[in-house]
Amino acid sequence: MQTSMTFSVHFWLNAAKKKDDIAPLYARVTVNGKRAEISLKRYLSVTYWDPKSKRAKPRTPNASALNAYLDQVYADLLECQRQLQSEFKLVTAQAIKFRYLGEDDDQKTLLYLVDYHNTTMKAVLKFGTLKNYYTTERYLKRFLKAKIKSSDIYLKQLSYGFIIDFEQFLRKGPTINKGQPLRNNGVMKHLERLKKMMNLALNLEWIEKDPFIRFKLKFTKHQRDYLSKMELQRFEQVMLEEEVHRKTRNIFIFSCYTGLSYTDVRSLTDNNIVRGIDGDYWIFTQREKTAQSVKIPLLEKALNIIKKYNGNIESDSGLLPVYTNQRLNVYLKEITALLEIKKNITFHSARHTFATTVTLSNGVPIETVSKLLGHSKLSTTQVYARVIEEKVSVDMKTLSNKLNNQINRNTNEAKVNLNS
Repeated sequence: MQTSMTFSVHFWLNAAKKKDDIAPLYARVTVNGKRAEISLKRYLSVTYWDPKSKRAKPRTPNASALNAYLDQVYADLLECQRQLQSEFKLVTAQAIKFRYLGEDDDQKTLLYLVDYHNTTMKAVLKFGTLKNYYTTERYLKRFLKAKIKSSDIYLKQLSYGFIIDFEQFLRKGPTINKGQPLRNNGVMKHLERLKKMMNLALNLEWIEKDPFIRFKLKFTKHQRDYLSKMELQRFEQVMLEEEVHRKTRNIFIFSCYTGLSYTDVRSLTDNNIVRGIDGDYWIFTQREKTAQSVKIPLLEKALNIIKKYNGNIESDSGLLPVYTNQRLNVYLKEITALLEIKKNITFHSARHTFATTVTLSNGVPIETVSKLLGHSKLSTTQVYARVIEEKVSVDMKTLSNKLNNQINRNTNEAKVNLNS
């Protein structure tokens, strides 16, 4: 609630719109120096208006009725101010005007925008993505209550300062799940979602200026763990006693040799395995996250895993026996502990292993890897693509050999010329 605020109501005759000595009456609401003008739909002769008292002159025909009306307007505007304060909403001249005119709904609020976005995007966004927007909404409600002492805020009241304050609240405030404080990228993700919703408001013409226009999202780049060539071989060859570990290892290896994400592996069926243009088996599927079409030639190790489970699982459970993502990640941690691999390996690490260890380090062009991963932009693939030291060493040795051969040829040519 605002503790210090200047508020005034001023009635005036708009002489600029005078016609035949008759001009319209207006009320001007001023809050903290900001004005909003309201047409009162009343008209009066300029001769009968008293600019000092801001009322009709006493001898004006129907003066008492008009002045009583102005007194009632003044009282109504005061009541609008009181209502906004009691509702813990920010009191502005525009807010009072819209409340007086009964047009609050035309002045869209932040939470109205959030609800509109989440409702209209249900058919567009995946559930996992939409769930993240719900979390951002919960943080916004906490922020409004804690910092602005309000249950909502008008979109036109949002500013660069609001964004900065919300960022600091995310960094320092309590988390939704009462776990570890949000890290930088977690904060940026919430701000990124808010920015996308503000872009929607701009497109809908609910706001005229983007409060994010001077704000830059700054993500911290992290190198995700993946298996090296030797670690991948150990994963494939290790003898595992537990059946859950063996199934987990097999599904993980399948992803390492196809590049498919957990969701895409889980949704595979027999219909996705087809003969490709070369007569070999391919995976024809569509990425659930982006709806991007993906065609992947099946490497022998991936094909052998399919053959291992073909006909041995229930028909309605998909092509492979896939546990939940949470269980897979728990079992993967147990396997990496058994193998003494000191890396944070999750199921998504298989996708990075495919990009880095299986394809790029073996000379597959990044453009081809991008298509296999189902990326629409090459820049997205570069997040996965790390040129490992072994590949750098091989490439540099090849370059060194070429340079040495060239030097030797030049030396031999020079000797021949001298002898001749």
